[in-house]
Amino acid sequence: MTTPPIPTQTLPTLTLPAEPVLVFGGPYSNLQATIALRDEAVRLSIPPERTICTGDVVAYCADPEETTQAIRDWGCHVIAGNCEEQLADAADDCACGFDDGSACAVMAKGWYPYANARVSPESRAWMAALPKTLRFELAGVSFRVVHGGVDVINQFLFASQGDAIKAELAKVAEDVVIAGHCGLPFVAKGESKVWFNPGVIGMPANDGSAEVWYGLLEPADGGVRMTTHRLLYDHNAAAASMRRGAYADGYATSLVTGLWPSMDILPPTEAAARGKRRRPKSIVVRGQV
Repeated sequence: MTTPPIPTQTLPTLTLPAEPVLVFGGPYSNLQATIALRDEAVRLSIPPERTICTGDVVAYCADPEETTQAIRDWGCHVIAGNCEEQLADAADDCACGFDDGSACAVMAKGWYPYANARVSPESRAWMAALPKTLRFELAGVSFRVVHGGVDVINQFLFASQGDAIKAELAKVAEDVVIAGHCGLPFVAKGESKVWFNPGVIGMPANDGSAEVWYGLLEPADGGVRMTTHRLLYDHNAAAASMRRGAYADGYATSLVTGLWPSMDILPPTEAAARGKRRRPKSIVVRGQV
């Protein structure tokens, strides 16, 4: 699914003060995790106008409409993921980019119809109006926010795919790309730019922990320090809600075990890291002169 390139001069642009920004991906219909992150933002004194979601508000978990409403009520910035694009049109599938016949594609035949049947017309209209990308500057560093790839909204990009990431970074003028979609938090360097995925809050990171992930951007040392962070939430309640729906037991189990039900989308390096506890990442980026 390709999004036509947007000329840099017409990119939707946020004006933000030089204060911390919270970024996160994939609420995935996980209401409990969404509420926990909103509470975390309050604890950190980060208001909605300095909070950014990389899309896929709705996906695997049990509360698609309730999670959408929670995000809307929060008032944070959101870009469209492939799920928003598809649900806005009441399409027949999620267009996640799964290979035909893969385990992920088969499981999507359970969770996507469940979500599609529960999203209100008002939420679909909100999804249809979401921007595809955002741009902002913080402490002299420029950022582009995308869902998957720069042009392809459902492109999976992982830390081990250095050449692909460098190719994506070459498409933008900004110093940093903030992305989602792949479900794993990581930082990857290009020649002079950085790809930052803060992870998602709707599913664990396949590392054997039920905790989920978000990111912080903080002015520091003449630039911006970008860090990934774990988040505890009531994963047992989220899993119980899914099991009551009886439509995606594999993903319900993942919420508790911290292990994905399938590794179809993972490159060999990421597949080999299954069950190995991830460490938070930190990097300081300075704007290009």
